[in-house]
Amino acid sequence: MYRKEIHVTSHREGDIINITEAVGTAIQESRVQEGLVHLFVQHSTAALTTIEFEPGVLSDLQRALSVLAPDDVHYAHNARWGDGNGRSHVKAALVGPSITIPLADGTTMCGRWQQIVLLELDVNAGRERTIICTITGN
Repeated sequence: MYRKEIHVTSHREGDIINITEAVGTAIQESRVQEGLVHLFVQHSTAALTTIEFEPGVLSDLQRALSVLAPDDVHYAHNARWGDGNGRSHVKAALVGPSITIPLADGTTMCGRWQQIVLLELDVNAGRERTIICTITGN
């Protein structure tokens, strides 16, 4: 097993950060050829997924998340904590904090158009995010 922290810095709510290359570097460092890579973001207002990293679909994803957790509704979290990021927590919970990807021949088995991304969902963005990358092999 090999574990590495991947650190990325967001700038604003809605940032979609391509971490595919950083994950590939971790896989090379691990020297695991066959196995799994598991990614987990240690924050409750960020999420991980795969997507085609293309401006149109990235915009579509942002719009879809804003429909599911709109800016202009009441969030109990905001009333309790006053930080205005209730929608951020909801979006992150809907997408999820982790993904697992199979490895073959020392590379992810992502499809041709799949990239691994971190979604910055916090209205109070502009922060460093930590992703735990765990690589296991046989």
